[in-house]
Amino acid sequence: MKSFAFRIALFFLFMPSPAQSLEHGVPAGLAADFIHAVVEAGRTTYSEQVVEHLAKQNSLTASENWEQEKTLLLPAQFLSMSSKISNSRGIGMKYRLLSLWPLNNHNAPRSLNEKLGLEEVVRNPGKPFTWVVPRDGRWYFEAIYPDIAVTETCVTCHNNHPNSPKTDFKVGDVMGGIIIDLPLGRRTEKNVDEKFLLAPEVVADYVHSVLESDRTVYAQHVVNRLEEQGILHSKEKWENDKALMLPAQFLLNSAVKSKRLGLDYRLISLYPINPQNRPANEFEQDGLESVEVHPIRPYIKHSKVGRKTYFQAIYPDIAVTRGCVNCHNGHPNSPKKDFALDDVMGGILVSFQVQ
Repeated sequence: MKSFAFRIALFFLFMPSPAQSLEHGVPAGLAADFIHAVVEAGRTTYSEQVVEHLAKQNSLTASENWEQEKTLLLPAQFLSMSSKISNSRGIGMKYRLLSLWPLNNHNAPRSLNEKLGLEEVVRNPGKPFTWVVPRDGRWYFEAIYPDIAVTETCVTCHNNHPNSPKTDFKVGDVMGGIIIDLPLGRRTEKNVDEKFLLAPEVVADYVHSVLESDRTVYAQHVVNRLEEQGILHSKEKWENDKALMLPAQFLLNSAVKSKRLGLDYRLISLYPINPQNRPANEFEQDGLESVEVHPIRPYIKHSKVGRKTYFQAIYPDIAVTRGCVNCHNGHPNSPKKDFALDDVMGGILVSFQVQ
């Protein structure tokens, strides 16, 4: 837990400086909350609506050696694989799992602050443990959020694993943490704390990176792999069947779980199978047309609603697997039936309020 002396030192070291503010920005602490909300929503969707759903259907289990055993990834493996994809993009933000009781020593705390942070979120899981650290000539904001056992699968795996140093977990317990690492100002900056404002374009890129990484893992290593092996198939009406949800449904289901902070994201398309996913206004129409032609960068906008300012970004939604292509080309309600692999099929809209 942070000492009184540590907090006083931070107060004097990071006194606010008006010269460093952005006209419209996102505080670093809120940016980390956004990122964690998306990480947690994706992992919860995978745990509850894929792993637990198929376990209840007596269809397929999750296991540590999922490739050899042709099973599902464990929820922790899903998050770890997604974080490796996102971290490898070199966008600055990084996140990973860590624990006081790791099955894999790679997930043990790597510093005193990480150890103190894990101990604190175990005691007080209602808020993250945060700090600022200098590294490579720059300040970094770091936050540890509790990693909570949301399903029986999480508990059973840890309690029964031969390498587990703790074997009495229950559903709802804190099993470890998720650490988020955000680059801030250079060492010369004076106001680098959790209220330091980040450009909304950067925060949207971070959110999109997690979304895209989660869906890539789900589409490639769950849906595509199991369909190619003839083990399971994805279906539009998957809830009461021994089936996987479609990759688009995975993103839509996770979006429902992350709205409490005012962060919103959803799929939109010029060629929607579901009419609810068509562009709702001129901005969305223009944005979809833009990312279809120029998929390198998102189409962005600031808008005012009363006294509140909102930032919106539309990213290209790209067909990453053959299953995405086959689903859209073969669906009776699809207005476009000539998609190819790596085509832009629509967009991912990310929006949130800025200061």
